[in-house]
Amino acid sequence: MLVVHTLWRNGRLALWAEDPSLPTEAPDGTHPFAVRLPGGEPDTVTLQLPTIAGRPADSPELIRAEDPPKGKVTLQSWQVPVSLHEITVIRDFSPRRAGDTPIELPDHADLGAVVVQGASVRHLSEVADFTEDLVKRGRVLPWVVDGPKAVWRPVLTGADAAWAKALAHAQPPVGRAETGESTVPQALDDLVDAAARTVLARQGVDDQLWLRGLNGTVADLQRELRAWQRDAAGGSIRACFRLVEPADEQTSWRVEFALQPADEPSLVIPAHRVWKSRKLPARITSAKQTLLAELGRANRLWPTLADSLGTPQPEELELDAAGAHSFLREAAPLLHTAGFGVLLPKWWGKPSSRLGARLRASSKTAPGTVAAKSALGLDSLVDYSWELSLGDEPLSEAELTELAELKSPLVRIRGQWVELDTKRLANGLKLLREGGQMTVADLLHAGLSTEDGALGVQVLEVTADGPLGDLLSGGSLKLVEPPDEFVGQLRPYQQRGLSWLAFLQSLGLGAILADDMGLGKTVQLLALLAHPDSGRTLLICPMSLVGNWQREAARFAPKLQVHVHHGADRKLSPDADLVITTYALAARDLALLKEAGWDRVVLDEAQAIKNAATRQAVAIRAIPARHRIAATGTPVENRLADLWSIMEFANPGLLGGATTFKKAYAVPVERHGDAEAAERLRRITSPFILRRLKTDKSIISDLPEKLEMEVLCNLTAEQASLYQAVVDDMMARIENSDGMERRGLVLATMTKLKQVCNHPAQLLNDGSRLAGRSGKLARLEEILEEVLTAGEKALLFTQYASFGGMLRSHLSARFGREVLFLHGGVSRTERNALVSRFQSTDPGSPALFVLSLKAGGTGLTLTEANHVIHVDRWWNPAVEDQATDRAFRIGQTRNVQVRKFVCAGTVEEKISTMIQEKRGLAARIVGTGELALSELSTPELRELFALTPDAVSE
Repeated sequence: MLVVHTLWRNGRLALWAEDPSLPTEAPDGTHPFAVRLPGGEPDTVTLQLPTIAGRPADSPELIRAEDPPKGKVTLQSWQVPVSLHEITVIRDFSPRRAGDTPIELPDHADLGAVVVQGASVRHLSEVADFTEDLVKRGRVLPWVVDGPKAVWRPVLTGADAAWAKALAHAQPPVGRAETGESTVPQALDDLVDAAARTVLARQGVDDQLWLRGLNGTVADLQRELRAWQRDAAGGSIRACFRLVEPADEQTSWRVEFALQPADEPSLVIPAHRVWKSRKLPARITSAKQTLLAELGRANRLWPTLADSLGTPQPEELELDAAGAHSFLREAAPLLHTAGFGVLLPKWWGKPSSRLGARLRASSKTAPGTVAAKSALGLDSLVDYSWELSLGDEPLSEAELTELAELKSPLVRIRGQWVELDTKRLANGLKLLREGGQMTVADLLHAGLSTEDGALGVQVLEVTADGPLGDLLSGGSLKLVEPPDEFVGQLRPYQQRGLSWLAFLQSLGLGAILADDMGLGKTVQLLALLAHPDSGRTLLICPMSLVGNWQREAARFAPKLQVHVHHGADRKLSPDADLVITTYALAARDLALLKEAGWDRVVLDEAQAIKNAATRQAVAIRAIPARHRIAATGTPVENRLADLWSIMEFANPGLLGGATTFKKAYAVPVERHGDAEAAERLRRITSPFILRRLKTDKSIISDLPEKLEMEVLCNLTAEQASLYQAVVDDMMARIENSDGMERRGLVLATMTKLKQVCNHPAQLLNDGSRLAGRSGKLARLEEILEEVLTAGEKALLFTQYASFGGMLRSHLSARFGREVLFLHGGVSRTERNALVSRFQSTDPGSPALFVLSLKAGGTGLTLTEANHVIHVDRWWNPAVEDQATDRAFRIGQTRNVQVRKFVCAGTVEEKISTMIQEKRGLAARIVGTGELALSELSTPELRELFALTPDAVSE
């Protein structure tokens, strides 16, 4: 395993990696387990890195078998070997496959190890993606630097400026470890220059021509360029343009002028107030001069504006329908991009305001059965025809022809203004006259079409009859009974899952089974595979799940011939119904697996191929099969590119190419919140994704409800005194630090305070007694007393393995019974034994199980517990929910009570509200965690860390 990190250094990319196989001792100040990656120019840099017990702390991505060292965290200088690469190591801004990082990393096969991207690599990839987006949108201008040398620089306004600032704040500490300051601004400048030159070179343009064509001194040129940059960027108070629609088609359209603070868009000062009022908001200074200057700046982008600037006090501009349409389509986006305020009618941009198409298909294919061979498939042909409409109102060819003759781009129909673009009308008429046959893949892909796509018309809906229509509409499925060879009882929702899988299989279409964790994806798949005519299946899963699949297959489908493709002498069994292998071996043995002739390929934990460009993902997509199934609880983890990659496995080509997908969906939805694009994507992907949540009672009525509660605990006097001492000491050091040192101190403060909230002995690490010194421990003992008295079992999660050991010893002595403890140093054999003992129903079996969050938060079934206690918090809802799901899953027969301990009046209580806010975001994007707190100002940190009077219980 190698964890790769990046630095942006003097216009070049520095790469290095951590290798956990190397020794950790560091007597001479050289990072003991840092290695230089191959290629580039070798160099050595000095980095300020977190240090524990005299050695560099492991990055969060680094995994070791042994527990991390204990002790005080400090920042220390370390010599790190790096390889320096020119910007050409960044892919040449040409189209990339979804999930492909813009940074060229060595192939792990060449290094003999698995390569893991550190946070700095992922972050720089985001910066490079942003750079590419800026260049594509033309948000760049030339500049001259010493030499003189011509360079391209980004123009950052509005949302772009906010995103650039967010990227700078979000830079991981390792990326700032050399200087202590964010390198994002410099990286943006360098990458924009490289990207612009690449694009111009591809177009055959010499970007030096403009400089050679200018006369005058460099100083004069720089002065002119500054004015150009200033015009492009705008200021804090900007001009705003509001388009006002007429009441009828005989009245002119109007663009009203106003002033608007860029950071307070709800405050709009109309031009007539600017000219006539003496009382304006205090922040609107020099209003008249500002408005005139802003209108002059806007005139450079929108020359039509000059028609209104002949008066000394311009207030508005009158337009005809064609002019209004030109403003909506051309001027408004240009002005918005340049940083001006633009207010448009509410109907603009909605599907009901423009021409749309509906695609109707006809197929007589029968649905088939579980064992049926592919009856349809993406390559099959279906009959089709088109229907055009404005909103929900269908239009005939005659009506369209009549509208086209009006030659007006904006017309009022049934009391609402709608857009009738001449080109789109022509495209619509062309579609109406089309008909014939197309493939199912083309039919489905047409549903993703936008106005700017190949059809030239927005596709509003795709419908069909027969089984394909059932698929697209989400209509009721014909329930399929599990075969006699399946041993077990499916719940109703699981039978529907089996029927859905069988239905897609009969159509020759792939499926993404994305049921929530614990709903039994394995048993649904085994019910499908158990059919005697199901054919040969290749199942690819993580190594940790191979044994589980073997056991579950033997339990639910005992007649299946199962073969595990693993070990040194790997050969495929010709008689096996189910071949189980790992992702790594599937990539390594690609040639062998491609020739086997699979009826089905199934991926479990399919998020393993979310990065589409990895050798593993490319290899797995290359394995041919009649039917493909991807099983995952999180089909979209961080980016829509992950969905593209998984869907590209299940149904190749359905979502189009990666570059087109990124432009049409990933960027608009993730960066700009485009609800319309998100709905188009949902409409075309939903037939192939089945996701049920176990909290939905209509899905699984027999899973007990999970009752979550926050348990507020008071500090003892000792804890409060120690807490305040930590705050006083660390805040004094934070106030006198900056850059990387400050961020390290903030995070160290967070750790110390959380340890104090757990127990003074955890922070002091002095081996002292635990009883009577911690409010959390006292409350924990009270709750566990009730749990044990009722004959129930509990899981206790902590993120600190050292504190877990303290709890085990103390609770064992306190209750006079064995307490189990699972942490990262426990071997796989011991781990399985601990789980078996806890899951045992024998009298006297262990009832308390302490688990470190990293070691026990995933991959375990611990349904004998009906109490889950989070003694301390990870501040990541997804991680905590995964840990809770060790008990709250299939097989649980009782209500599960989840308690999350929080110390009142401390940083824990204050951050708990942040968790609730982040939980809403976690449904779309994974949260960030404590790192963001390091960017708070010193007064904000004082407020966050402050101890309130209600914290102490004595």
